[in-house]
Amino acid sequence: MEIKPRILYFGTPVVLLSTENDDGSANLAPMSSAWALGWTVVLGIAADGQTAHNLRARPDVVVNLPAPAQWEAVERLAPLTGRDPVPATKPMFRHERAKFAAAGLTPEPSRLVRPPRVAECPLQLEARSVIEQSDISGEFHIVQAQVLAVHAAPELVVPGTEHIDPKAWSPLIYNFRHYFGLGAELGHSFRSETR
Repeated sequence: MEIKPRILYFGTPVVLLSTENDDGSANLAPMSSAWALGWTVVLGIAADGQTAHNLRARPDVVVNLPAPAQWEAVERLAPLTGRDPVPATKPMFRHERAKFAAAGLTPEPSRLVRPPRVAECPLQLEARSVIEQSDISGEFHIVQAQVLAVHAAPELVVPGTEHIDPKAWSPLIYNFRHYFGLGAELGHSFRSETR
C-alpha cells in the first residue's frame, strides 16, 4: 500500500543541541535528525530556528544524547524556541530564553567548544560545524560537524577499552513522534568490536 505520511521520523535518536547565542548565553534544542559517519555528525535542523542562526554565526555545538528516561525533559523543550520574535513558521511554539532551566537540565562546561554540555545526558559529543547548506526545500539546514571530543558516563564504557557497551547504552528514539528506548539485543554485526 502506498501512503503519504506527514513526517518520516521512522525511528531516529533524539539529541539535544547546545549552541551559543549572540550574547554568549546557551541555547538548547531537541532534534531527531542526526546520524554519524565516523567522527562526522550530520544534523538536520529547522532553517529558521535559533540553533541554525547560532551555527551560522558560531560553529561550536554539543550533541547531547539523552537516555529513554529523559524523554520528559526533551518534551519540555519541544514547544520552546530561542527565537524572538517566534518565527511565523512556528505558531505553536513560545519563546524561552532559559531553556536548560525550563527543561530541568544542568549545563556543564565543555572542554573544547564554548556551548555547555547537558550534565544529565550519558553521551555528549563536542563538535564544530564544518559544512552547512540548505536542503532542497529550503526549510532545513544540513550541518556536517566534526566531533572533537566524546564524553561518556563511566557505566557505558566497556572496562579497559574506549568502546561504548551496547548492552549498557540505550538511546532515546523518536519514532513517528513517539518516544521509545531500545528493546532486547537481537544480535551483533560481524564488524562489532564488543560482544
